Amino acid sequence: MSEDASAPTRSATSTTHHHGPVVTMHGGQGNIGINNGTSNATFGGPDRSDVALTAAVNELSDRLRELAPQLTPDQAQAVEDALPELVPDRTVLRERALVLASVAQIAAASGAIGQPVGLALGQLFGALG
Repeated sequence: MSEDASAPTRSATSTTHHHGPVVTMHGGQGNIGINNGTSNATFGGPDRSDVALTAAVNELSDRLRELAPQLTPDQAQAVEDALPELVPDRTVLRERALVLASVAQIAAASGAIGQPVGLALGQLFGALG
């Protein structure tokens, strides 16, 4: 008797298999789109570099939200526009280099109040590798 290669294996722990696109919704906000790939969880959990990237994106987003009320209206709008573009995906972030450059420019122009954003950008660039 042959086994179906696409059938999930049964074990003492619960296993979930997703075949095809997966969409995870979080209350209608902060949704990052469709995952068309496989999950690292299938192979024993998330990669440490993915955890670092997610943490860096979250830190940068938090620092930008704190900075926005202290900016000019145009700068605050640029930050607001950039926030949805910041996703924990290396390929996507590399493609969005202009967004990161814009955020860096705003942080630098903001002086001391922009320093936490600059530090968070440094963490993000380090996580991107």
